[in-house]
Amino acid sequence: MTTGLHEAVSDDLSEVAPGLLRVRVPLPFPPSEVNAWLLSGPDGWTLIDSGIDDAPTRALFARVLADPLLGGRPVARLLGTHFHPDHVGLAGWLHARTGADIHMSRLEWMQARLLLNEDPVEVIPQLVAHNRLCGAPQPFLDLVERRGMLYPKWVGPLPRRYMRVKEGDELMLAGSAWRVMIGEGHAPEMICLYCAERDLLIAADQILARISPHIGTHPSDPCADPLGAFLGSLLQFEALPEGTLVLPSHGDPFYGLHGRIAALKAHHDERLERLMDFCIEPRTVMETLEVLFRPLPLDQTGFGLSEALAHLRHLVVRGELGHGMDAQRWVFARR
Repeated sequence: MTTGLHEAVSDDLSEVAPGLLRVRVPLPFPPSEVNAWLLSGPDGWTLIDSGIDDAPTRALFARVLADPLLGGRPVARLLGTHFHPDHVGLAGWLHARTGADIHMSRLEWMQARLLLNEDPVEVIPQLVAHNRLCGAPQPFLDLVERRGMLYPKWVGPLPRRYMRVKEGDELMLAGSAWRVMIGEGHAPEMICLYCAERDLLIAADQILARISPHIGTHPSDPCADPLGAFLGSLLQFEALPEGTLVLPSHGDPFYGLHGRIAALKAHHDERLERLMDFCIEPRTVMETLEVLFRPLPLDQTGFGLSEALAHLRHLVVRGELGHGMDAQRWVFARR
């Protein structure tokens, strides 16, 4: 359930709790909106996440930075929870405008810098080859070649330095201490922040109220087990109090942390069971989409394939599925 705590000051900005503001940032792709958070401090505001780098988002933050609710105080710190475009896309522009350093975990910073510096001439053939191994249809392979690299489209240039944030660090924000917790699976080293004094959790994309975060296996690490990492990292959040107010990256703040974690686990268990039933005979990754999703539009096929592969790889790691090749495509079948 939502809290009803936020009384809108404008369409862009609202107060969630004393010293803590929510910025609702529109996105031109699903899930259509991402939350950024502003937390007060003695030297100014800490802005957590940013949305993508495009003209509407720049205009939105120009309004936000001048909003009376900020009291004329500057943004002193930028914190990116993880490398995805909707979280760090505008960070470089905000750094240039405010002078505030960007704080991230090491793996998330390195991933962002890597993706901004990759050569499309090398990367696109690898993406096509990976999706062909998954059994993707030719129209999708053609789309991958045609649209090119998406990351630089949404993420502006980043400065050459950052300030590292790591698990267990303590940040003083909005008059209280916040402990850094690391989520895995959706991203390699995603920053979440927990305030025990106020029972508040900035959960990034680790725990969302109504949807499951995307858990995908990607071409650069096709034998990884991100679903195992995600499920394992949920354990630390189960230890937080049930009365914690969760501030997710998508959707409204909510209570019911333990029930939501249980629902996320049940969601993935159900998907794994579907795959075990379906893979009585060898199946390609593409074939498994029919039991995991409603029909997907062509441009969402990549998300479906990466999520399906993550679940298949988890079953391989657990020893329940075998993995082989058939006509130059990966296939998975029950052992």
